[in-house]
Amino acid sequence: MIKGIYAATLSILNRDLGLDIKKTISHAEKVIDDGCHGVVFFGSTGQSQLISLSEKINLINNLPTSVQREKFIIGTGLNSLGDTVSIMKISKSLGFNNFLIMPPAYYKYEDNDVFNFYAQIIKQIPDSKILLYNFEKLSGYKFSEDIIYKLVENFSEQIIGVKDSSYNLFEKIKINNFSMMPGSESKLLKGLELGCSGIITATTNATSKLARKVFDDFLKKNEQTENQKLCDVRSTFENYNLISGLHTFFGQKDQNYKNLLPPLKILTDNEEKKLFNDLENLNFK
Repeated sequence: MIKGIYAATLSILNRDLGLDIKKTISHAEKVIDDGCHGVVFFGSTGQSQLISLSEKINLINNLPTSVQREKFIIGTGLNSLGDTVSIMKISKSLGFNNFLIMPPAYYKYEDNDVFNFYAQIIKQIPDSKILLYNFEKLSGYKFSEDIIYKLVENFSEQIIGVKDSSYNLFEKIKINNFSMMPGSESKLLKGLELGCSGIITATTNATSKLARKVFDDFLKKNEQTENQKLCDVRSTFENYNLISGLHTFFGQKDQNYKNLLPPLKILTDNEEKKLFNDLENLNFK
């Protein structure tokens, strides 16, 4: 079972828009050092659909050298069933067995088709551990409660949780030893009160310390002193494309963060100024 504060970590690019393996891993390690229990590589925040398969494999091949390797989850970020299975097999050969997998984008399909998609993956890699990625805005498909229960009933050893970025599941699904992880800090405290396991979010790249304090204070039954600030910071970033906002935020210290694969782009000068002013007003740096 996966539990705690997880970041959908950023992918750092060189000036030529190739993936900077060293900086991408270093960023993930820093996010964990700052408070996250772990990170997910190649989620939507990590430009997963835009980065080539060969670059993903190259990064995964370098992950075993990290001191934080036990805290890494691999997002596949691929439409191809064959490529998804391939990257999972490579990851498993290197000791990584936890995966975040979204159904393919673009095509229209229903619950039974999604069941078949995951069944085919599990048939080929029966000892994998899979977090379902529920994000209708990106994939065009929204998991129903029924399909979650059906998948867990048939594959209880493999389907271990959901990242819920469509927010139609985290208040309803109740399964023992199952990781329900909303995709926003604004859902963290409410989710914990409902029995959720934590969060996996884009903005915990920046809010890891705040989010970890809210999580720890909940477990210790301490008074919540930082939750409102955490939600306000998340709300501020939500005024922009999250990837653009986060790369602009970190780009203040390292220009490499401002390299994004088209059609993504960093914030305009006016947007950047407003973002930093709004964060400063929240006393957030």
